[in-house]
Amino acid sequence: MSHAYSLSYLTVPGVTPPEQVWLAQRAGYDMVSFRLFHLGVPGEPDINPTDPAIVRQTRRALDETGLQCLDIELMRIMRGLDPRDFLPAFEAGAELGARHVICSAWTDVRNDRKFIVETFGRICDLARPYGLTVNLEFPAFSRLTTLEEVMDVLERAGRPNQGVLVDTLYMHFNRAPLLALERVPPEWIHFLHVCDAEDMAFTRDDMIRIARDARLYPGEGAIDFWAVNYLFPDLPLSIELPNAARLRELGAEEHARRCLQAARAVFDSPEDAKRDRS
Repeated sequence: MSHAYSLSYLTVPGVTPPEQVWLAQRAGYDMVSFRLFHLGVPGEPDINPTDPAIVRQTRRALDETGLQCLDIELMRIMRGLDPRDFLPAFEAGAELGARHVICSAWTDVRNDRKFIVETFGRICDLARPYGLTVNLEFPAFSRLTTLEEVMDVLERAGRPNQGVLVDTLYMHFNRAPLLALERVPPEWIHFLHVCDAEDMAFTRDDMIRIARDARLYPGEGAIDFWAVNYLFPDLPLSIELPNAARLRELGAEEHARRCLQAARAVFDSPEDAKRDRS
């Protein structure tokens, strides 16, 4: 099995895009996944990540390290948020070589499927000229909480550059085996988010706390990952693994390195592991 690994922004929150590239290179990653549309949450870098100077610095870092940009985030479907506001991020992402965009829905009413489908379609249409796919995620505490709900939106939207982003954590929260991804059209799955978690009865508060601050390294928890290599032997894997305690203990770079080491131990074939040690 041969996977390329990307360092997600949320694994090392607070770094700027150029800093993230160099950190990822030192930790051994192949790719990076940038937050180019800020959410206004505490800890985000006090910069505009789409500023031309920042984009140039990030492009230079990518060129010097040889790393690639896998995806950019986070384009939310929300009342009052115009999808055209994402255009600077799309432009910057395309300049950095990004392939994919992450999207999720955060509306607050249950009878808003038409709005979600139409807004998702608009985001896809805006991203398409930049060569970007739009991958709809289902955080278990967001508006769309299951794989089935996301697939319904994609079936209704019918855009050529649409996709679903599967995070192993959210499948675990839903008690859904990863083999369930076998029924997803393969052209809809462009990469996966991977991390681990314990086996417990999850409340909504538990899910939010774990997702944002307490994910585990692959192999430490209860998630059965065998279906990943069975279904997607060559798919890029983005390590999204925020863990506040380990960030404090280890620092961002060592935490990122240990995330990657754990992922390789779980997902790489013995031949790949031997090659990586040589």
